[in-house]
Order: sequence, then structure tokens, then C-alpha cells
Amino acid sequence: MTRVWQWNRPVTVREVLEDLQQERSIAYTTVMTVMDNLHQKGWVRREVDGRAYRYTAVSTRAAYSAALMNEAWSQSDNPAAALVAFFGMMSAEQREALQDAVRMVSPNLAETAPGPNVETTTGNPAEPTAGVAGDDAPTDDATPESGR
Repeated sequence: MTRVWQWNRPVTVREVLEDLQQERSIAYTTVMTVMDNLHQKGWVRREVDGRAYRYTAVSTRAAYSAALMNEAWSQSDNPAAALVAFFGMMSAEQREALQDAVRMVSPNLAETAPGPNVETTTGNPAEPTAGVAGDDAPTDDATPESGR
């Protein structure tokens, strides 16, 4: 799947094989079997192209990763504790990426409800707020009950 995601285009078994063979020796039939298994499991779709198939990822790597995280979190007997533990494992760069993601989903959420080990920056006019209707009113971090 890594190769299919990296190229972000329909690929043939031959293309994947040639790329993998730069790193190690591998048989055509092995790659063909893996690609067929990925198709059977619904991870890739395929279209006939001459005598071969072209395989395309059904979802992005990011969507797959998100689904894995959601599955693990939803199976926890204490989701809040699982999130706290997960946030505690994050590097500074990962926490920054989390902040960016939270701002994209809900710009004011990061300012009013910071998560564990997630520092927020407030009052920065460079922070993205586009896409939220009526977001021109000032916010007060001391009043999370304002509904923002």
C-alpha cells in the first residue's frame, strides 16, 4: 500500500515490482498476490489495462490512519484516559500538528478547550479562522461557557 499511496495514481504490478526490486529481490507472483489480496480486502480497486490491471487506492493514507486511531480509541473502556495517554506520548512536533488540525476543524475549540500537553496560542491574528460564519467577534479565553 505504501507504494500505491506514494505514487497517488493507478499502478501496475510490474511498476510496484520494479520499485521494490531496487531494495530487495522479490518475485512478480508475490507482488501480484499481495495486490490481489489488497483488492479482495477492498483497499484498492482495479481496472483492466491491456493484459494487466491498474490498481488505485480506495482511500488516502491519512484516512486509513485516522480510521485506525478511531477504532483503537472507540474500543477503549475509558476513551478520555486513552486520549490523555496518547497526547502524553506526542512529540512537540506532533502536538503542533494536532493544534493545527484542531484549528482547521474548529478554530475556536483550540482556544477554549485545550487538551492535555497541548499549548494554545491566543490573540494571534495569523491564526486561521476562515470558514466560520460570524467569527469576527472577539473571544475571551476565560469564558469557555460562552459556547465557543
